[in-house]
Amino acid sequence: MLRRALPRRSEARRILVGTLLSAIGRGLTLPFLFIYLTDVRGLTDARAGLVIGWYGAVTLALSPLGGTLIDRFGARRVVLPCLLIEAVGTGSLALVHSTGSAFLVATVIAVGSSAIWSGQNTILASLTDDGERQRVFGLNFALLNLGIGIGGMTSGAIVDTGRPVTFQMIYLLDAVSYLMPALILLTLPGVGRRISSAPADERSSGGGYLTVLRDRPFRRLVIFGLILTTCGYAQIEVGFTAYAIRVVEVSPRVVAWALAANTVMIVLAQLVVIRRLEGRSRTGALAVVGAVFAAAWLILGAAGVVGTSNAIVAALGVMACSAIFGFGETMLSPVMPALTNALATDELRGRYNAMSSMIFGVSGVIGPVTAGPLIGAADGKVWVAAVVGGCLLASVVALSLRRLLAPAVDGRVAADQSVSKTPEPTPATA
Repeated sequence: MLRRALPRRSEARRILVGTLLSAIGRGLTLPFLFIYLTDVRGLTDARAGLVIGWYGAVTLALSPLGGTLIDRFGARRVVLPCLLIEAVGTGSLALVHSTGSAFLVATVIAVGSSAIWSGQNTILASLTDDGERQRVFGLNFALLNLGIGIGGMTSGAIVDTGRPVTFQMIYLLDAVSYLMPALILLTLPGVGRRISSAPADERSSGGGYLTVLRDRPFRRLVIFGLILTTCGYAQIEVGFTAYAIRVVEVSPRVVAWALAANTVMIVLAQLVVIRRLEGRSRTGALAVVGAVFAAAWLILGAAGVVGTSNAIVAALGVMACSAIFGFGETMLSPVMPALTNALATDELRGRYNAMSSMIFGVSGVIGPVTAGPLIGAADGKVWVAAVVGGCLLASVVALSLRRLLAPAVDGRVAADQSVSKTPEPTPATA
């Protein structure tokens, strides 16, 4: 299955290696930023939260610009400097000593990260054809989670709030990890060039994001993504943790085990899911994702009902929720970017990928803000009802998208049996 999931072009395989290496560094620091800012650098909880929120807001604000630059100059010329900026910013976290310096460093990191995800997706799309993109994006997601898992386990054995140097060490290692995909991209001089070979005046008259937003199927896909991620992904960091600890009353260690179960599920199931998705409706798969996410939240809600009356069952419910949620992620991760790039044109591929990544940014602002008040209402029952209902609504939106797509775009027939909306990408000289 791994051999089948690997892209045919060696350049794409090397890009995937870069994803794994940078993900290990990301895993070293991912769980600890709030703890580092508060327990190690002495910021208040409110100020640390503002720093993290500022990072998300700046990233979201700059993402559209990143998509435009990718289309105009090519992903290579955008991703390389962004990776370097991200490395500098992440390494500078080791030097943070005040609220002001924390905001400054968060701004630098946000500038770097604003176009990395959309740029790397654009590069992978340019190195693969319609028939293999879904498999490659799924493998990319599995490698991302594998790397984060390895990094998280490593840093868990290193960091100590009583020894600031341990946190400084992992942030410096994370900075080095961002240089790995940059070095790999530098060894591939023909990769990441501007995809479209259209004249500059023709490209500039294409309408930009207005053209993207006029694409009715993609607009429907964006609506689906906003609903699903707001009631799904965006709830993991705040809603899931807060409900598990305050309502189910499990320990933080159980939450850590649950997140580990999520990673293990993704790594073990991704290749199997990729294979099972071949030749099946992508919109149908997205509808199933909404149902799976809803089932995960229902199990968490049941764990809240059990609560302290049976601590073992409650803890198992929390871990089962996270694992089942991970199974849903294995279907979403290959289908969403593959469908995005199937709808995109070469001239606007960067903007399509930027808008797709912005879905997570917008929901990342809405989800945490709404989770707290909802969990505080009716002992968390309102929150459970809201996220379950939202996930099921997303399933309905996904099913309504099917009639707007050609069978090949929806994945119901092999890409080579139908004319794709997007012609085979041909790199043009930058």
